[in-house]
Amino acid sequence: MRELRPLDSQILLELMKNARISDRKLAKVLGVSQATVSRRRALLERDLIDGYTTIPKWSRLGYEILAVTLVKTPLKWASNQKRKDAADRARTWLANQHNVVMGSECRGLGMTGMMISFHKSYTDLDDFLNAHREQLGDFLDDVQTIVVNLAGEAVYRPLHFKYLAQAET
Repeated sequence: MRELRPLDSQILLELMKNARISDRKLAKVLGVSQATVSRRRALLERDLIDGYTTIPKWSRLGYEILAVTLVKTPLKWASNQKRKDAADRARTWLANQHNVVMGSECRGLGMTGMMISFHKSYTDLDDFLNAHREQLGDFLDDVQTIVVNLAGEAVYRPLHFKYLAQAET
């Protein structure tokens, strides 16, 4: 896909609001033919859309905690090989953590990596962080975790991607 056309952007934004919308309804909303929407959507799905997902009400599924964990690795390592080995270990460990929804390098607050995870209880979070420390702690200088209570009344705006789409329209 060479460039994102205005129609492609509109389709993408509508799908962010409601991924379940039919091509027929989407065509009606955008004022184009269903065939055009189907063709452009197929191209977007091939080149731009990574997947469709459901965003549940986490607390109703028993998940009480969202954790944002920030890590700091040494800025200067003995070799690029050591850095590569550490990154490979982190990728492998993260791939086996089914409650982790994202893990990435990052910059800011003196940290170099982050992960976002969901937990059913504080004990679950504590066990997770202990396992993280045991498996990867030898190449981490610092680990800081921000804990969000998903079951409380202080969730002012739940996690959803439709807000991004609303900002663009």
